[in-house]
Amino acid sequence: MKKLLLLFSTLPILASAQYRSQVWSPDNGDGTYTNPVINADYSDPDVCVGPNGDYYMTASSFSSIPGLPILHSRDLVNWRIVGHALSKLTPEEDFNKTSHGNGVWAPSIRYHAGEYYIYWGDPDRGCYMVKTKDPAGKWDDPILVFAGKGVIDTTPLWDEDGRCYLVNGWAGSRAGFKSVLSVRELTPDGTSAISNPVIVFDGNNAHRTVEGPKFYKHDGYYWILAPAGGVPTGWQLAMRSKSPYGPYEHKIVLAQGNTQVNGPHQGGWVRTPQGEDWFLHFQDKGPYGRVVHLQPVHWTKGWPVMGEDKDGDLCGDPVIKYKKPSTGGEKIIIENPVESDEFNDVKLGLQWQWSANYNQSYGQPTPYGFYRLYTRKQSKDFVNLWEAPNLLLQKTPADAFVATTHLTFAAKKEGQYTGLIMMGLDYSALVIKRVGDEFQLQQITCKSADKGKPEIVKVLATLKPSDSDPVNYEPALYRDIYLRLTVKEGAVMTFAYSLNGKKFITVGDEFKMREGKWIGAKFGYLAEEPYGKGITGFVNIDWMRVTKK
Repeated sequence: MKKLLLLFSTLPILASAQYRSQVWSPDNGDGTYTNPVINADYSDPDVCVGPNGDYYMTASSFSSIPGLPILHSRDLVNWRIVGHALSKLTPEEDFNKTSHGNGVWAPSIRYHAGEYYIYWGDPDRGCYMVKTKDPAGKWDDPILVFAGKGVIDTTPLWDEDGRCYLVNGWAGSRAGFKSVLSVRELTPDGTSAISNPVIVFDGNNAHRTVEGPKFYKHDGYYWILAPAGGVPTGWQLAMRSKSPYGPYEHKIVLAQGNTQVNGPHQGGWVRTPQGEDWFLHFQDKGPYGRVVHLQPVHWTKGWPVMGEDKDGDLCGDPVIKYKKPSTGGEKIIIENPVESDEFNDVKLGLQWQWSANYNQSYGQPTPYGFYRLYTRKQSKDFVNLWEAPNLLLQKTPADAFVATTHLTFAAKKEGQYTGLIMMGLDYSALVIKRVGDEFQLQQITCKSADKGKPEIVKVLATLKPSDSDPVNYEPALYRDIYLRLTVKEGAVMTFAYSLNGKKFITVGDEFKMREGKWIGAKFGYLAEEPYGKGITGFVNIDWMRVTKK
């Protein structure tokens, strides 16, 4: 464990450096890229370009906090996480506890009149908006633009005359109907609705599950780009009309074809400063979530054909390897969204999210080179960790990777435990738990956690406490340990541990990963204790390193 004797004033706050992943980088270094450009779960991505050629992307974050991730790029291939637009979800009484799959659905990001806007639909409450002048900085508090149960997937369009329109989809689980798109007018500042919605497209026959619409104006037409056909199996539609209220003619402009890229759809179109057109979209990869692909767009016979259209039917197939977007001669350094973390900053790394609104009792950064998590008291009727708001997790970054961490656990009472977890509808964790005056290494596994199924606990080893108190705090039972999870192709995971950081012992049962509620499986940390009175324990997280092996 890094020494606690470091003085506050002698440890600089490290600036964000360019990070290159060991496990997935799409830039081939020869002027080409390989999809996906982000091999992580950035569901329902949308993109816009600012006045200086900076691209900003956001994505669905549902109930994870911080929410609305903000990623930046100069070439649409190399991306960096630069912040989040949402620090908490409201109403707090609903989102201070876990609310899996709710919250932020399918946001859109736009640059208008010197400011950046993000709109999203909360399926239980309506359409929200946040804005800022600096996407990497602080965003304003959310505004409820209009209420409406079932309103999802909202996108604004500011017309040349200053009027503002918004298109949205509908969640059948709340509204009672789905597969239709509606348009309404907003005030010019985009803060409230001034007309009733008009159904502009009904996909209930040929284009079931049409949703996720994005609104554009191009070449004298109003365009709605929208996915249909379902998340893992669908296609991308383009619709055009001379009026924002339609009627709209439509074509399928991207589909799986003969590729392995299933369900290529739902994303955002962007025109680069160099005049090229590109489309970012997701592919659903089950336990890995919805990863981000980049497709070239060519306007053919007035339609935005995406990918490669080898047979000339105006419907493209996804590209796997392709020439990178032009940057006008600007040299781009390869970088990727950060995964590893040395916990040397007094701000939590941008890759981490909580499973509900953050509470300062869950954990806090320190200036001493570690992050501290405190054990959370479980509910009186605890069944499994689907209830746990304090899970500190990040997205899986590749189909195969190894995540290793170094921990020091201070257990103040019986039953407190901490460790590594792969969380989803099914989950498995490798934990160290205080049992009497010793520690047990356990594998905790739960199938169908969302259905309230109980955990299965397997004792793997018994460990003595560490020889001495490494942090000089009040009496506790301490254990210094290294934990590792290894993910193989096919979303199969195993655990290992080490007492010295050199020799790792594989333990427990192989675990088949499973996605969460509308998200991919996520991995990270847990710190828990049984219901009851007593002093809270804690774990100091020294580092997390994501590698090939």
